[in-house]
Amino acid sequence: MTASPSHHEQLPRLNRAAGQLEGVKRMIADGQYCVDILTQLRAVRSAIKAIELGVLEVHMKSCLTHSCCTGDKSPEAQIAELMTLLKKYE
Repeated sequence: MTASPSHHEQLPRLNRAAGQLEGVKRMIADGQYCVDILTQLRAVRSAIKAIELGVLEVHMKSCLTHSCCTGDKSPEAQIAELMTLLKKYE
């Protein structure tokens, strides 16, 4: 593929997640209750997961579609690439 698709719509989500993470750092520095810190960390993980899924969706709609239409990669190679990526999530 000649150009990567845009993921600019993820920037506000990334900024929000970064803000949440900064909040967690402040909570730790202030000696906040462990359960409250863990709750906020779970929120950060959830936000990052949503961003990952958004990027993956764009990849599948744009990059995979382009690759299928142009024959840049075989379907088997595309499936192998996605499977490798998904295995890293575990």
